[in-house]
Amino acid sequence: MPQLTINGKVCDFEQGQSILEVALANEEAIPHYCWHESLSVVANCRICLGEVWAPNPRNEGKLEAWPKLVPTCQTPCSEGMVVHTDSPKAIGNQKSVMEYLLINHPVDCPVCDQAGECHLQDYAYQYGRAESRFLEAKIKAPKKDIGEHVLLYSDRCIMCTRCVRFTQEITGTGELIVDGRGATEQIDVFPGMGLDNELSANVVDLCPVGALLDKDFLFKKRVWFLTKTPSIDGLTASGDNLTIEHAEGSVHRFKPRPNPAINRFWITDEVRYGWKFVHSEDRINMPSVAGMDPWEDEQANEAWMTALTTAAETLRGKKVGVVLSPMLPTEEAFRIAEAAQALGQEVVFGLGPVPMHGEDKTFKDGFVLRAEKAPNARGVRAAVGTLGDVHEWDQFLQAVDGCEALLVTGNYPSAWCEGDALTKLTGKPMVCVDTLHSPLTEAATVVLPGATWMEKSGCFTNATGTVQAFERAIKPVDFAKCEGWIAEQLLAESHGNTAEVFHACAVRERLADAGLSQFSNVVVPEAHRAVESDMTTVEI
Repeated sequence: MPQLTINGKVCDFEQGQSILEVALANEEAIPHYCWHESLSVVANCRICLGEVWAPNPRNEGKLEAWPKLVPTCQTPCSEGMVVHTDSPKAIGNQKSVMEYLLINHPVDCPVCDQAGECHLQDYAYQYGRAESRFLEAKIKAPKKDIGEHVLLYSDRCIMCTRCVRFTQEITGTGELIVDGRGATEQIDVFPGMGLDNELSANVVDLCPVGALLDKDFLFKKRVWFLTKTPSIDGLTASGDNLTIEHAEGSVHRFKPRPNPAINRFWITDEVRYGWKFVHSEDRINMPSVAGMDPWEDEQANEAWMTALTTAAETLRGKKVGVVLSPMLPTEEAFRIAEAAQALGQEVVFGLGPVPMHGEDKTFKDGFVLRAEKAPNARGVRAAVGTLGDVHEWDQFLQAVDGCEALLVTGNYPSAWCEGDALTKLTGKPMVCVDTLHSPLTEAATVVLPGATWMEKSGCFTNATGTVQAFERAIKPVDFAKCEGWIAEQLLAESHGNTAEVFHACAVRERLADAGLSQFSNVVVPEAHRAVESDMTTVEI
């Protein structure tokens, strides 16, 4: 392969790659604002300029310096090229660019939500001056509400135009524009046309400074107090890769995690803000048994023992209809199905309802917004299918009349069983494992509080058949338990022995051994460990 040298490091490259792309691929840091690998190259921030020497074929291939600094994001590599972004000349440019960008910047880092993950802040430490030479008054620009989820602080904007290119090249909606010239140049929206596409909040992730802010996260938490856990979209069939950012047992925000094969660099607003039900006031946090008084918090262990025993007796020796939710991880659905088989004399498996909203929508860069609003219908079908036939929801409702008892799992982000389906299910003894109170849980014989996907480990199979694993981000709220644990307890009740510890990876191995090769060698993403700090959080 052809090679070039960047800051003393020899790097291989492919034809057509830019210097910046090769540098980043080889972990050689070059400062940049406007460049993003999913967007067109505009080279307008100028902080990535480098000093380039290249062989001159007219001078026996001797290295000669190019007459001026060039943007590394826009300059293609060539054989034998030598690039310096750490030379005095290049560093001088970086310092000048930083000084220019900070002339009208408010430097309000203590109150800016981007503090701690801001490129401008980081580069100011590396390349900025300790004091300003600017004597004139700063130009003040207004704050603007530009969409349902996004605020624009124009005075912080450095005009990298990432957001504008995103709405032009990715969503194709073009809501954002550049208005004005020179020092009065601003990002803006057309009058009466807000930023309202399905991917709108991705501009917040793209913004390298604190100009575009998420209304939902505004002033909620400092980012250095957040723990970041890699996870998978648990609301739709897309299987989008994301990061759950949480602190002290509470989720604070979702961020997209790059995966070129699935979601590229984006997540939908639907997924980004769809986690709120995990902390809903309607969460079920304690088991309950029909006809018994509610338990107090200090009676949680007794509540679980009684509820599990009652659940086992409700199902034992009967023909059991089992609703396996497509919101469950594959491993938990499989163990719930095994528990039902162990307790019941006969079982009828049914896949819970798979919500469909409209049709799939493909954006300009290939990102797909899925109409299917369940993350794991395919995984549940495949895994439970090794134990018996899995009926679709409508078929199951027809077959449920012949069942003597029901084991129902939910885990949907909102009420999911209504109308005729509710009538069909509520006429029989029922064990319901769910996360939110609903008419279904009100009618159940036993209610066991389950956990959301953020509170457990497992894997989902997305719309294209890709199996992706995820780890638990936060503990289940209050006294809720993951469905895998509940399944192991029910299996112990059926066998009269001590419950085993539920391990998602062990269940995946069993599925792979049963001939489902897609569950072998499933990679679990590595968690980003929080930096330890001696700072304590002080509540005022």
